[in-house]
Amino acid sequence: MTLLRVLRWIGIGIVWLIVLGLTVWATAALYIDLPVEDARLPAAVVYVAAIVAAFAIVPGWGRKAIACIVGFLAVLAWWLTIAPSNDRNWQPDVAQTPWAEIEGDKVTIHNLRNVDYRTELDYTPRWETRSYDLNDIRGADLFITYWGSPWIAHPIVSFQFGDHDHVAISVETRKQVGEDYSTVRGFFRQYELVYIVADERDLIRLRTNYRTGEEVYLFHTTATPEKARAVFLSYLHSANEMHEKPVFYNAITSNCTTNIRIHTKEVAGSAAAPWDWRLLLNGKADEFAYQHGSLATGNLPLDQLKQQAHINDAARAADNSEQFSDLIRVGRAGFGSN
Repeated sequence: MTLLRVLRWIGIGIVWLIVLGLTVWATAALYIDLPVEDARLPAAVVYVAAIVAAFAIVPGWGRKAIACIVGFLAVLAWWLTIAPSNDRNWQPDVAQTPWAEIEGDKVTIHNLRNVDYRTELDYTPRWETRSYDLNDIRGADLFITYWGSPWIAHPIVSFQFGDHDHVAISVETRKQVGEDYSTVRGFFRQYELVYIVADERDLIRLRTNYRTGEEVYLFHTTATPEKARAVFLSYLHSANEMHEKPVFYNAITSNCTTNIRIHTKEVAGSAAAPWDWRLLLNGKADEFAYQHGSLATGNLPLDQLKQQAHINDAARAADNSEQFSDLIRVGRAGFGSN
């Protein structure tokens, strides 16, 4: 067999792998996203049957592939018409969406979350209005939360104002009452995206003090006050847009990590670190940030930096203290005399 023929068969194989992937996605989209629940399984079965029939009837491998792609495009065209909404029966902790008034150096944030927790699921939501002077921004910090696999994590960015005040922003799925997160469903149009702008005692204590099995790490970034200010404003502009016009979450294209990337790249422009696989497998986000000089390291190697960045014990000890944010930073690289 000649090299040309081998390459031809490899090419054909790649094409059919792509066609198979498109067919699987279209079938899943019908089964998961079709608005009428009772019609989902029949629609998925009919679609697969139509693809199989086209494969059997249409002559020629090229035409068979084209028929399958046409079927996929038809489903995709329908799928893109599914619209997100701000009007659903939301869980109380995401019942409101944040928005900000920006007037020169003054920012007033509405619907800033400050939940009073008794347990993970027993809590009193509080939605507050707080004002900040952008000239007070000192920098930005990165929290990374793990709950199982070292490859998958949830990042939260927090901005420091003055000596002691912090505003944390977490990009999450906006779940309805009774709805749980599913990784598979996260690839489809099942969840709206929400930016939770909150007090650190809300977002961080939830993960360290009330949920079980979550480990939280805190890193100080090397962002200058000017860069932190620009990224903060980028977040707020997006929050304002979503307050007026909701968008969907997507596990690949619009998730907790890719949205951080959007805001930092918007500020850094061509100087931003190049795209990296660790932006998808975000459990390695600390490794990515360390490699590109985005973390204050205290001259520690990454493994030692990460070990001293673990804050669960400190967060539990601080609990509901008004000095919570200061206490969880004591003795950690980059935080000076905190």
